[in-house]
Amino acid sequence: MRIGELAARAGVTAKAVRYYERLGLVRPVRRANGYREYAESDVLLVAEIRALAQVGIAPGRAAPFVECLVAGHEHSDDCPSSLSAYRDGIVELDRSIAALTARRDALAARLAESASRTFTTARSEEGRPVPNYLSLPDDLPEPVDDGAARHLPGRELPPLRLPATDGGEAGLADLGEGRSVVYIYPLTGLPGVDMPAGWDAIPGARGCTPESCGFRDHFEDLKAAGAGRVYGLSSQSSGYQREAAERLNLPFAMLSDPQLALADALDLPTFEAGGERLYKRLTLIVTRGAVEHVFYPVFPPNEHAGQVLDWLRTHPSGA
Repeated sequence: MRIGELAARAGVTAKAVRYYERLGLVRPVRRANGYREYAESDVLLVAEIRALAQVGIAPGRAAPFVECLVAGHEHSDDCPSSLSAYRDGIVELDRSIAALTARRDALAARLAESASRTFTTARSEEGRPVPNYLSLPDDLPEPVDDGAARHLPGRELPPLRLPATDGGEAGLADLGEGRSVVYIYPLTGLPGVDMPAGWDAIPGARGCTPESCGFRDHFEDLKAAGAGRVYGLSSQSSGYQREAAERLNLPFAMLSDPQLALADALDLPTFEAGGERLYKRLTLIVTRGAVEHVFYPVFPPNEHAGQVLDWLRTHPSGA
C-alpha cells in the first residue's frame, strides 16, 4: 500500500510515517519506480507507535516495542525490553514531576512573601502601580440600600451543602447550635491579577480582602460574643478561595457557591461584572437554620467585622 493509505488507516499523517522511517521503526519496500510499498503489518506498527506516544513513550524510544511486534509477539509489551522501557519512562516522569513540584513550591513561596507586603509603592514592569488589595481608596463609592435584602430576616436557609476550603462541606440549613456569621462577598483579588474593568467604580464591589482580614482579626472576639461559626462565602471555586485563605491566614472556612444556588434560593442581591454574575456584599446572622439578622449594604468593608461584633455584643443570644 502507498504511504497515504497507511497514514489514514493508522490515524497519523504521512509526515509522521516518514519520521518513523527515519528512526528505523518502519521499513517499506522500494519498488522499481522508487515508490515506497508498505505491508499490512506496518499499519499495526504505526498505530502502536502512535498509541505509545499518547502515553508518553516518544517515537525515539519506541524501538523495543516495535521489535517485539516484529518478532511475532501479539502485544508490543510482551518482551522484557518493553517492560524496561516502561520503567525508564516512569522514572523520567517522576523526575519531571519532582522538578515541576519544586518550581511550583518556589513560586508559591514567592507569591506568599510578596502578597504579605504592602503594595502601595510597588510598580509593575510597565511602571504602573500594583493594586493593593489590603487597603481601600479614599474615594470608594458607597453602596445604597436598594431594599434587596429586606425580605431575608426570618427566612429559613435552604438544604444546600457547599464545599469548604477545609476539605469538607457545610450544610447551610444545619450549621449547628448557636449563631453563625456568614459574610457573603463578590470575589477576592489575587496579587498580580487584574480585577474586572471598572471594579473600583462599582459601589460595594471593592474590599473583599480587607473584609476577610477583618473577620480574621476579630475571629476570637466574635466567638466570645456568641458566634459559634464564621464562614466566608462567594461564587469562586474552593481552589481559588483556598489560596486566599492560606495567603491571608484565615482561621475559618470559606464556602464556594459557583452556581449561586443560595442566591437563587433566597433571592439574594447579585450584580454583573466582567461577564460574570457575582454576589453583592452582605452578611447573614444565622440561628437555628434561619436568618436572624442581615447586614446590607455593607460599608466600609474593612470595618464590617467590627460592625458585626458590635451587633453581637448589643444583641446577646436569648435576650
